[in-house]
Amino acid sequence: MKSYSTDVRYQLVQAYQRRLGSQRALADAFGVSPSFVKKVLRRYRTTGHLTPKPPTGGQKPRLDAAAQAMLRGLVRARPESTLEELCTCVATTTGIQVSVSTMCRTLQRLGISRRQSRSTSRRVAPHWAPTAPQHGHRLRQR
Repeated sequence: MKSYSTDVRYQLVQAYQRRLGSQRALADAFGVSPSFVKKVLRRYRTTGHLTPKPPTGGQKPRLDAAAQAMLRGLVRARPESTLEELCTCVATTTGIQVSVSTMCRTLQRLGISRRQSRSTSRRVAPHWAPTAPQHGHRLRQR
């Protein structure tokens, strides 16, 4: 989310110090939420700064370093496993439940490719099965 400019913060504090209205009235006048006004005024009183706080880096990964190392070994041992199977194995081994999308993001972060080999795709889909066109490519006639 984009933070409000320092100029808007400065004008907000100046208006509050000149007693041009309550926090709620100033929030309406500046088009911001009352909680934002409260936070800006508190930050200015405690630190003297109007600049926004730096980003914190987001949420911590669900799987810690030990679980990620175990996941690497699991993928190395069973490269043809599906994401669902990997989620189940991780849950039984570490006790940490993760969703399929979390597993996919973790594998991407670790640099582990989930591309299936050509032999796997033939084993799953018979050669006569129609395939959907990808990215505007037409189906080839056989």
